[in-house]
Amino acid sequence: MNTTSRTRPRAILRIHFHPAERTDELYGQLLAVVDGISSRVEPLPADWSAYVDLTGALTYWGRDAEGVIAVLRLRLLALHGVQCSAGAGPTRSIAAMAADATPPGAATVVRDDPYGIAAFLRTKPASALPGIGPRTAKTLARYGITSVGDIADTQLPTLQRILGTTAARLAHDRALGIDERPVVPGAAPRTMSASRRFDRDELDPDQHHRAVLGLVQELGGRLRTSGEIAQALVLTVTYADRSQTTRTRTLAEPTAHTPALAETARQLLTVLGLQRARVRTLTLRAERLRPAEDAVHQLTLDQRDDKLRRLETALDKAATLYGPRVAGAASTFPRAGWRPARRA
Repeated sequence: MNTTSRTRPRAILRIHFHPAERTDELYGQLLAVVDGISSRVEPLPADWSAYVDLTGALTYWGRDAEGVIAVLRLRLLALHGVQCSAGAGPTRSIAAMAADATPPGAATVVRDDPYGIAAFLRTKPASALPGIGPRTAKTLARYGITSVGDIADTQLPTLQRILGTTAARLAHDRALGIDERPVVPGAAPRTMSASRRFDRDELDPDQHHRAVLGLVQELGGRLRTSGEIAQALVLTVTYADRSQTTRTRTLAEPTAHTPALAETARQLLTVLGLQRARVRTLTLRAERLRPAEDAVHQLTLDQRDDKLRRLETALDKAATLYGPRVAGAASTFPRAGWRPARRA
């Protein structure tokens, strides 16, 4: 089993947070707890996770990886009531694979030695290796390569003929437990979110649509008030059984313009296909925020767009004076004579 030589064993942690409700404030608080264990934290807000380099923390705390992770899990639960799932190993890819295979409330630790690495990696399906998606896994399977062990045992020139030079090199290295990518500490990219929790499980697609439009209005107004633009939108649906589905889409151009945000939000909602879903909560998050002065608005001869922007300014002023929900798109308000759809 080939591994790169290092002066001391590395311990990389991938941790996933599993709160009942997701808010930007809570994510920041959870990262603060992690930072109390190790200052080398790389936030990954898109899926509510983070990488943590525990190498120095093991010496500081005088514990092994299992002991440090146990302390972290207890703190997260005691301070915020949040369960987590954690995977740790000598590399980022092994930590990610271990975390993906671990249920909430548990941890998986892979030892930094050739035998522990091989025992963990070799029996995993090829698709479990980071960088190997379903399509690549099908391609490999046609050549009889179905496990991570098979990738490790295949000669690199053969893999390169199948996958290409770069992809083959990465897959081969990671299958052998080689991945020198460091944890890159930094603040979480700024995000902004809004949520709508229904009184009861909501089955009506029209209500889902109205709720998402209302969230778009709220986010758009807050972005313009703070002088920021969003580069992507994330829609998270929480169902009656508390399971969640998340979809992300990059905006055509960074913006805080409500119609542009609404178009992307509609696309996300359509992709989710919630025709008969029992929805409890809808959360819309604007990601990768930037200062509004960085915006590049495409010139257009469409006078309707200019009118909408002027209307947007007037609505923002009304919201400042009278509250955020005093005015908005008509489709976010119940129609005259409208009756609520039957709810579960």
